[in-house]
Amino acid sequence: MRKFADNRERHRPAEDDPMLPEDVTGGELDELAREELRTLPKDLAVRVARHLVTAGRLVDEDTELAYRHAKAARRLASRVGVVREACGFAAYHAGEWSDALSELRAARRLAGREDAYLSVIADCERGLGRPERALDIARSPEAKKLEPAERIELHIVESGARRDLGQYDAAVVALQIPELKDRRLRPWSARLFYAYADALLEAGREDQARDWFARSAAADRDGETDAAERHAQLEGLEIIEADLMESDAESGIDFSDVPPRSEETDQDVMDVESAEGEVAEPQASEDTKEAGPES
Repeated sequence: MRKFADNRERHRPAEDDPMLPEDVTGGELDELAREELRTLPKDLAVRVARHLVTAGRLVDEDTELAYRHAKAARRLASRVGVVREACGFAAYHAGEWSDALSELRAARRLAGREDAYLSVIADCERGLGRPERALDIARSPEAKKLEPAERIELHIVESGARRDLGQYDAAVVALQIPELKDRRLRPWSARLFYAYADALLEAGREDQARDWFARSAAADRDGETDAAERHAQLEGLEIIEADLMESDAESGIDFSDVPPRSEETDQDVMDVESAEGEVAEPQASEDTKEAGPES
């Protein structure tokens, strides 16, 4: 009887749980996530799902409230992998690096996947002021098994960790990967080009950085980055928020030849090899030696 009472108490809304929007039913959650929640009593599963959906809706506009919803879901269902994953990502977006690490590590234990969330975990280590640990993750055996999109995100984090350590040339080299010379647009092209431009700028190679910010802006059809603004700043132009596309044209960025972002597109959209400061294949050098203590 006592155990039943404890469970019933835990399943009640806590005083600090955020209010759930009336228009969120929980049915908006994707099928795989709902499948994991079927291990819970039906009413509880619905409430957890509603918190997860609300957290997902708010994560880009109110990270603190999104994290509160995710924590409410975790309090109700801490042994469900998708809940710990959502809580980890919400904590990450809220800048709660330590909490994000704990939640994502718990999520991958529950999923039995040691290669899950590596780029986010490495970035959390950077957030905690531990770039050496981020580099350890980047060169781990698990990192070599990642799918292209996740592997590229990890390269971006690795480059950032090099910059944290003041290794600006090594940060550039970290992003000189085959995908940088891909002549077709990929889902990761805009972010990869942007990170490369940023690394070049930090290394004092402004002319090359300007070119790569332009390439990133041309590839960024979804407005994921501020590459157009960064390019305009380097060109000494002023961006007018009300008409960003017109400003892009003014800054010399041509969107007309860029096809919709698609992995299936066969049209060559940019010849990266002809970029100013042609990309070289990574070579072993003093810049590329690992920094920081082994952990």
